[in-house]
Amino acid sequence: MGEEDTRYDASHIQVLEGWEVVRKRPGMYVGSTGERGLRQMVFGVADRAVNEVLAGRAVSVDITLTPDGGVRVADDGPGVPLGETEGAGGPGLEALLTHMYAGAGIAGRHDVTIGFCGVGPSVVNALSRRMTAEVRREGVRWVQEYVRGEATTPLTKVGRATGSGTTITFWPDADIFGATELSFDGLEERFRELAFLNRGLEISLTDLRRPDEPRSARLRFPGGTRDFVDYLDGHTAASAPVDAIAFECEDPRMGGVMEVAFRWCSCPDERVQSFVNSRPTVGGTHAMGFCDGLAAAVTSYAREQGLLTPRDPDFGADRIGAGLTAVVSVKLDRPEFEDSTRGVLGNSEVRECVGRAVRDHLGRWLKEDRERAAAVIDQIAQDTRRH
Repeated sequence: MGEEDTRYDASHIQVLEGWEVVRKRPGMYVGSTGERGLRQMVFGVADRAVNEVLAGRAVSVDITLTPDGGVRVADDGPGVPLGETEGAGGPGLEALLTHMYAGAGIAGRHDVTIGFCGVGPSVVNALSRRMTAEVRREGVRWVQEYVRGEATTPLTKVGRATGSGTTITFWPDADIFGATELSFDGLEERFRELAFLNRGLEISLTDLRRPDEPRSARLRFPGGTRDFVDYLDGHTAASAPVDAIAFECEDPRMGGVMEVAFRWCSCPDERVQSFVNSRPTVGGTHAMGFCDGLAAAVTSYAREQGLLTPRDPDFGADRIGAGLTAVVSVKLDRPEFEDSTRGVLGNSEVRECVGRAVRDHLGRWLKEDRERAAAVIDQIAQDTRRH
């Protein structure tokens, strides 16, 4: 190659300004320009609404897929503050939807980040051909329109409001996402998880894109992780020798709370799901602590009752999973992760705290009813001997 081909100078540097950088590299912000990215767009708007409910300022969140390809997210909270200095609920409406703030970071135990990208509504606005915001606050209804991240109308008072709340509707830009469609099932799965893990949360999801085949789901689970275990078991729950074992407790040593539910069924499969601050994880110290606690409690009880001979080894964590369905959820003030995707929890103190709590609760449960305890021990012992 000649000098002309290899020369690199300032003329080769492309400077992107404003929302151009988001629109030029959307994958950096929502993960992809396919269905996964569209889902992150919904989550980016729904984050605020869900946290309004969890903070006690709203009762429910309604998400609707509209016939014209839009997504409407509504809550019945007090309404987003209209100006920068109005209220203490965060930035004003236009700032919320047009200013990019520093990354969402890792939410504490009282906040939920629904998606994996942690984008806010301003990024969703930038990647939408159009967005409308309606705020019902203090008896007045306000509306503002946006196009590709920029406000195109002033915040306008359009009449009196019945009730309060915020409704944000956006239409993903076809220049970026093409003809990709949102999956109702994909949205329902993630919002169902949130409702299981946050028992005060109610989410309604409605699909009106096909008028002849509307779909809807109301997601609210007062039983929390116990309901989650029942859902994961499905029809196999009827064959379970025991009801789900569930508990919730706070431990200041780990700076958070844990909610755990589990049960053994007669099927050979293992279904264990773990979460940190309502985000799915692939493992970590909370999951290891759970297994430690199970193994310790089962082994101790089996030896006390003579269900294990002196020659039988302890039940190891790798031998207690057959037929086990479990949900292990921790909500921490300062979670630490071992990877950038936040899939593996690293807080060392969490392992001991969860392990001790599981051991104590399961140990008491086993001693309360010898018949159901024997059914669990026998199932585990049979699987151990097969190995």
